[in-house]
Amino acid sequence: QVQLVESGGGMVQAGGSLRLSCVASGRTFSSRTLSWFRQAPGKEREFVAAINWSGASTYYANFMKERGTISRDNAKNTVYLQMNSLKPEDTAVYYCAAQPGIIVTTKVSEYDTWGQGTQVTVSS
Repeated sequence: QVQLVESGGGMVQAGGSLRLSCVASGRTFSSRTLSWFRQAPGKEREFVAAINWSGASTYYANFMKERGTISRDNAKNTVYLQMNSLKPEDTAVYYCAAQPGIIVTTKVSEYDTWGQGTQVTVSS
């Protein structure tokens, strides 16, 4: 079993940066795909970025491709999301999630472990 705790959210002005962290507990952390999702008020939860178990492969939603970097440190059981050039439309609760399978997926339903979320607010 893996438990996830996010941190690093906050309020920033448009154009600013934030680095989200997600610390995991559990012995299976290093073998799992980890992803970031976000959910804005009144909207469905959407995929942001994913990283495979070794960190060798990363995937991004189109809106995050040029502005975000996902990384992981298996020795620290931590996954990160560096977000730059933030926009007001990036305002949402950001969730860390772990996927049990080997093949990376962007589907919410394929993830079986979620953190509690961290709020990101970008002001114009």
